[in-house]
Amino acid sequence: MRKLLNEELDRKSVEEFKLSSKTPIVIVLDNVRSLNNVGSAFRTADAFLVEAVYLCGITGQPPNKEIQKTALGATESVAWKYFENTLDAVAELKANNYVVYAIEQTETAIMLNNFIPSKKQHIAIVFGNEVKGVEQDVIDASEGVIEIPQIGTKHSLNISVSVGIVLWDLFLKLGS
Repeated sequence: MRKLLNEELDRKSVEEFKLSSKTPIVIVLDNVRSLNNVGSAFRTADAFLVEAVYLCGITGQPPNKEIQKTALGATESVAWKYFENTLDAVAELKANNYVVYAIEQTETAIMLNNFIPSKKQHIAIVFGNEVKGVEQDVIDASEGVIEIPQIGTKHSLNISVSVGIVLWDLFLKLGS
């Protein structure tokens, strides 16, 4: 079995990516402090043809050398927008008919494996700060909360891992 060369992977150019039909998802990063996590979110967004990444609060913005280390150019292909306040991003998304879900652990969270998105909806998924998680006022403004099931001793996953898990799951469920 031979490993494929990069030129055999039939990857889109940045121009082709921008013109492609997107998976109806926007990633919202709520005060994410690690620039590596930001870059990783961009790279994963590119892999699944996500519509956009919204960067909020203290979340770093391109162009940035540290973001670029993990994004590997995805900041050029994936649309992004900055908001000083995450609630402003949520309000804009709702005004544009997105259903907003926080990725968090709450009393009434729906486990990701039990979450069934409507294929007609555009979805925004909010990922929070590495220590504090998604801010409570953002959870309150969301239509719901989705939790990634975990059965070990730790109570959280790295944001970059969470983004990958949630996007892959939604990508499959939306039939993209």
